Amino acid sequence: MRIGELAERTGVSTRSLRYYEQQGLITARRTANGYREYDESDVRLVAEIRALLAAGFALEDARPFVNCLRAGHPAGDACPESVAVYRRKLAEIDAEIHDLIRRRADVADQLARACPGCALTREHSNDHVDHGELRRAGPRRGQTGPRRVLG
Repeated sequence: MRIGELAERTGVSTRSLRYYEQQGLITARRTANGYREYDESDVRLVAEIRALLAAGFALEDARPFVNCLRAGHPAGDACPESVAVYRRKLAEIDAEIHDLIRRRADVADQLARACPGCALTREHSNDHVDHGELRRAGPRRGQTGPRRVLG
């Protein structure tokens, strides 16, 4: 299929597809007249890339997932390199959450000092404590459904 059809089928602009190709994430063959030609498998690769980007991953993070699919695995996260990217990203998110909790507590303390009558009660001053949930594997209590981030 040509680039326009791939763009239409994946909901991705032709410009983005050219960029993915430039970054080595997808590969196009060239026809005699210079048009890019893509395989059906490229639809799956682009879908994987888009899902990762939508989940907050950087484009470079998609490389192990794409390589895993190219190697014939049924899912992009079936390879150890992909799992390592998940773990790194989860650690980054956990660090961001902890930083936000700390910053929120700082602002709540500043509010309490500046306006004692305006401040939240102590029990409500930090209602975003993680209670160990950040490191718990699988779905949170009361949640059902698949555990995978993407799917």
